[in-house]
Amino acid sequence: MAKEAFTAGRIRKFCCEDGKSQSFLWDATAPGLGLRVTANGVKTFIFQGKLNGQTMRISIGSPSAWEIPQAQAEARRLKVLTDSGKDPRQVKAAAIEAERNAQAEKEAEAAAIQAQEERETLTLGVLWPIYIEARRSAKRRGGKVGWSDWHIRDHENVMRAGGEPKKRGKGLTEPGPLASLRDVRLVDLTSTRIAEWLAGETENRPTQAALSFRLLSVFMNWCAANEKYAGLVPVGACKSSKVRDEIPRNNAKSNDSLQREQLTPWFKAVREMNNKVQSAYLQALLLTGARRRELAGLRWADVDFQWLSLTIRDKVEGERTIPLCPYVAHLLAALPRRNEFVFSSASSDNGQLAEPTPGHKRALAVAGLPNVTLHGLRRSFGSLAEWVEMPAGIVAQVMGHKPSATAEKHYRERPLDLLRMWHTKLEQWMLNEAGVKFTPAPATSVVLRVVAN
Repeated sequence: MAKEAFTAGRIRKFCCEDGKSQSFLWDATAPGLGLRVTANGVKTFIFQGKLNGQTMRISIGSPSAWEIPQAQAEARRLKVLTDSGKDPRQVKAAAIEAERNAQAEKEAEAAAIQAQEERETLTLGVLWPIYIEARRSAKRRGGKVGWSDWHIRDHENVMRAGGEPKKRGKGLTEPGPLASLRDVRLVDLTSTRIAEWLAGETENRPTQAALSFRLLSVFMNWCAANEKYAGLVPVGACKSSKVRDEIPRNNAKSNDSLQREQLTPWFKAVREMNNKVQSAYLQALLLTGARRRELAGLRWADVDFQWLSLTIRDKVEGERTIPLCPYVAHLLAALPRRNEFVFSSASSDNGQLAEPTPGHKRALAVAGLPNVTLHGLRRSFGSLAEWVEMPAGIVAQVMGHKPSATAEKHYRERPLDLLRMWHTKLEQWMLNEAGVKFTPAPATSVVLRVVAN
């Protein structure tokens, strides 16, 4: 195989021999370096060598892209590889793969850094709605961790921005207790930050501050347990001593209930209210011991006048069935059926009794009684039940309290008739103490009256 020194002129003049598909010109300087030219005039630097006794050819590149010294250097490199028993093609493929892997690792690292930066910029205000929707979705799927509508509303209220016109009354709504933390990054929710927030909120609204802290604490536990947000919230931020020192004390309102001697003026004032729906609601609230929103959301479908029962949408257990005692049945049967709600309103947005508190306060003023909240009427039910020696387990079951002992949790299944016996006894006692003259009508007459309405 004849060899000659490669020059630019010699390479330019070299052509494919007639009658052949390709011709070769070999370099005398770099072993294995050749120039291949095809019948179409395409020229390529190549390397030819032997590996394990087999001849191999590898393309280097076009003379228009490779200068002669560069091609010679590449040929020498390939010669070193073949002399050491390595296949240049495999070495090149490995190098490409390594470069590809290195690039992929670099891109993955950059993506991880960007994702972490994005995670660390997440604020409480951004993630709070996501948290609520996750729990709302769990409810739609029928999961045990799904929240009630009231619990969802509590979460929305504590984070509301405020500044919107009030639906009732004049002025603008106030920001929720957690609104001041909306723009705080999760990574910055340290125990110091939370303690400072809690101290400020406790001064003006301790009850709401305590509720908001409990909701925030559960939220932070959810973040820690969620793979997507784990590690963002400082560990133990809600459990440090500086935070515990700022938590408002949960002091029960010892005077937020009706006493036995106050039943007469209270019933008189409430029964004389112009708004008969509010009047019936307030009396039923006292006589059933239900939570205010449980009773306000009562639907006609939940009332069974035939078997005298009420199905209460319980915020704790989901729902519970309690007796429909004679006087409460009398009150409900007389109410207008405007829509699906028992305690309805012709003017509220959702057709439901909106806010009975102002009316109750006016009735208290007329009766000359100190302020008693709507929740205080529920407290009154529990305390007044002791006058008829109503068993504590029955009181708890009617009011929807969680069982407080193992026996209550696992071995007490009281039929509705047993609850009705005690509940009716308490209702009758309250009415007698209040001087309310009421003769229970037979159940059939109540059903007939409801059907007629």
